[in-house]
Amino acid sequence: MKTKKVVVGAIAASMLSLSAFPGSAVAAGETVQISASKETAKAGETFSVEVSLADVPSSGIQGIDFSIEFDSSLITITSVEEGTLVKNAAASDPTADGVKLFSVYAPEGKNYVNVAWSNSYTDPSYWIKSDGVFCVINGTVNDGVTSGTADIKLGAIKRETRPESGSDNGSVGIGYAKDGKSYSYDVNVTNGSVEIGQPTTTSTTTTPGTTSGGSGKYLKGDANESGDVNMADAVAIMRFQADPASYGLTAQGKINGDVVGNGDGVTNNDALQIQKYEAGIVTEL
Repeated sequence: MKTKKVVVGAIAASMLSLSAFPGSAVAAGETVQISASKETAKAGETFSVEVSLADVPSSGIQGIDFSIEFDSSLITITSVEEGTLVKNAAASDPTADGVKLFSVYAPEGKNYVNVAWSNSYTDPSYWIKSDGVFCVINGTVNDGVTSGTADIKLGAIKRETRPESGSDNGSVGIGYAKDGKSYSYDVNVTNGSVEIGQPTTTSTTTTPGTTSGGSGKYLKGDANESGDVNMADAVAIMRFQADPASYGLTAQGKINGDVVGNGDGVTNNDALQIQKYEAGIVTEL
């Protein structure tokens, strides 16, 4: 991946919700979930890891920045692209004056990529207001690698919290600015990976409908047992993965939600598959 110099204006704007104003405050009691999917690929094959947001507060997200760390001896990241969440929920900013809202910085020869998105418009209707796929990490498994797990770690961009503060940034930055102050949400991170090697199992998908198994007839994908398959089921699974004690699924919900069906139970991969179904990327579950 060639080095991309991030536009200075975009960097400044991306700090809008994080460090542009002194005395930033945490948005009380609100935590955003950010997670990377787990994929499988063999040497020389391409992969796409989706980074998703869940539990997006009603006040919205005006800015986000984080670092993607990976093992460059196992995989190569070729690009990081906008996800459907960025494209659909906050595609344009009338005040940006040509500055890119979504920026990627990938220094040559390093094992990390920095990602930033921001919107300087004060109208929250231009902010991120819903759950979904924030970005997609595209890459290839290096030739000659026969097995192993390449972790995809989401973390803080290495910088000071504010210029000349002497304090290192220690967390993924997600937040917004209002009335001259910046507010940062708490963030819960679920890392992803690329499993290298031949997949051990395969699965046959079916369109959502009445399916036999588990406790009898059930609706595949209906993790929250609402009677429908929609984005709420993906959110229910991601919440369960992040905090099973607070956001439990019933035994039937776990059966319904295991749409990938590779024997590992309900995982974020199932949530991502449901999101793909809702977005029309796949037509079957």
